Amino acid sequence: MDIQHPSHEIKRLRPTPRWSDATVFNGIAHFVEVAANTEQDMISQTAQILVQTETTLAEIGSDKSQLLSATIYLTDAKNAATFNTQWEAWLPAGCAPSRACLVVQLLDPKMLVEIAFVAAAKIAKE
Repeated sequence: MDIQHPSHEIKRLRPTPRWSDATVFNGIAHFVEVAANTEQDMISQTAQILVQTETTLAEIGSDKSQLLSATIYLTDAKNAATFNTQWEAWLPAGCAPSRACLVVQLLDPKMLVEIAFVAAAKIAKE
């Protein structure tokens, strides 16, 4: 058995010592998005994350219709309805991924939302 088969290679998008913007293995991508500007309110932070998500998906040869799951971390349950309105408007009809939504304390107190995604992806060979 050849466990080093090229199709099983892990691809990392912009790796740093602490994280990669995305990792892709066997056509499945994992990535996390947070708002770039945490001085903004919940609506703006969510909008930023959704735009960034589309950019990351495009970079890995995917789109939001290919999302498999999302884990959503909110710092305040009061923001859930606002988030859900934007989330539902953003997703293509019939393409909602499986999802978990938790209320947590994030490391940066200005961050109101963070989302971990799993998506089907194709990433170009380097």
